[in-house]
Amino acid sequence: MKFILFAEGWTERRAVGPFLTRWLDARLATPVGVKVVRFDGWSEFDKEVPRRAHLYLEGRERDEIIAVVGLLDLAGPTFYPADRRSAEERRLWAIQRLEQAVGHPRFRMFFAVHEVEAWLLSQPAVLPAELRRELPTRRPETINFQEPPSRLLDRLYRSRLGRPYKKVTDGSNLFRKLDPEQARNECPALADMLDTLLALARDAGP
Repeated sequence: MKFILFAEGWTERRAVGPFLTRWLDARLATPVGVKVVRFDGWSEFDKEVPRRAHLYLEGRERDEIIAVVGLLDLAGPTFYPADRRSAEERRLWAIQRLEQAVGHPRFRMFFAVHEVEAWLLSQPAVLPAELRRELPTRRPETINFQEPPSRLLDRLYRSRLGRPYKKVTDGSNLFRKLDPEQARNECPALADMLDTLLALARDAGP
């Protein structure tokens, strides 16, 4: 049994699937897979997710699929209505919008608040030592639209290490070190995603 994870970037393609699997498999009697399907940015995701979700959920592998799961960074899209200003207002509105667009009971939509790099900030010990003193003390998901987590990391990498933060290579290496449970404890939106996936896997499994 497996999840199909729709995501928009190479970091998610390489690192997020194994990160989710590590947390899930530690809590399941039978391991599950996470197959990541990458989209070319949030606009393609928004356009294509209804059609492609149904291709998986109604195709030849449908009996092997627990659910199709969408994951986007909250900081990326520009489709939010003007009256949805807070992160939570935008997250809830966009989840409803995309789940209604797909219209299938085995599709779930989630957002990283404000980016998946927020999860990395939950465990400063995985980051280079030169950066740790400069990190904000507030909770990772409150690092906001003005300077989202990857932009914050890029600024710190440039000022402290003299080079840019590379989302794919640096991000993938950091995700391999990250403790999923610590990230879950610090990031409520991530906790909601993990808990939902775990419940779905338990319901589907032997």
